[in-house]
Amino acid sequence: MKKPELLVTAKDLDELQQLIQAGADAINIGGEAYGLRLPGDFSLEMIQQAVEIAHNQNVKIYVSMNALFHNQALIGLEDYIIKLSEIEVDAIVFGDPAVLMTVKEVAPDLALHWNTETTSTSYETANYWASKGATRAILARELSLQEVIAIKQHVNMEVQVQIHGMTCIFHSKRELVSSYLNYTGSEKKKDTSKESNLFLREHKRPDEQYPVFEDLHGTHIMSCDDICMIEHLGLFIDGGIDSLKIEGLLKTTDYLVKVTALYRKAIDEYVENKSTSVSIEEVEKLQTDQRPLTTGFYFKEQYY
Repeated sequence: MKKPELLVTAKDLDELQQLIQAGADAINIGGEAYGLRLPGDFSLEMIQQAVEIAHNQNVKIYVSMNALFHNQALIGLEDYIIKLSEIEVDAIVFGDPAVLMTVKEVAPDLALHWNTETTSTSYETANYWASKGATRAILARELSLQEVIAIKQHVNMEVQVQIHGMTCIFHSKRELVSSYLNYTGSEKKKDTSKESNLFLREHKRPDEQYPVFEDLHGTHIMSCDDICMIEHLGLFIDGGIDSLKIEGLLKTTDYLVKVTALYRKAIDEYVENKSTSVSIEEVEKLQTDQRPLTTGFYFKEQYY
């Protein structure tokens, strides 16, 4: 039975090393200038160190460049991609065609993982990007499991899905939180970054908290719950899905390492025995009261 890749995001080099020890096959990192919703901001020097650490342990490094590019963002793009190629990262995660076109011009041997977040929803679209040189499709989180498996059966590339962690439910280029704080005259919260622990709350559902933060790319509102598919990994493995991602955004290193170890055990056991001893209760013990576990849209229909 084919064993899928276990992919985890990392916020710094220390976390990266701990995740490798916990069983990650690949680590997703990146710099804030080019990547959206990254747990940490990796400089080129840090990326080079990450590659050296990971490759010494047969682990891959993928660099996110999934932002939407305005004209000013194109300045320096070629040099950045050339450097990533020289560092020998294993793949670039992209959404904007500007990245693909630049890679083809200056670093044609770099692998490309296509990720447009919400529009990677059909096998025809995935195959279009495969024809342009993409080697992996990162599917939208709004798809059902049935749709995911159907896409895998019809594409000429690898398929990656998210199996754990929070998801983004809204993004705006505007600095909405700063504008709101300025409007209300609030002096209590000057910091609107990921580290500020800001969240939105609904009047009718006060127990649900939606993390919100700002960065170079605007405002991001995250889900009030975490996807957890640890009890359903066999469906992905039997379906031939190539890469299973754990999203570590806004998680502590201790939490992420423990969750990674549980998924590592569950994947290995299923591939070996077609069953696993790992239960969702083991993950629930790690969750805070504000972060319930769900199966996302994998088992329910999404209406657009």
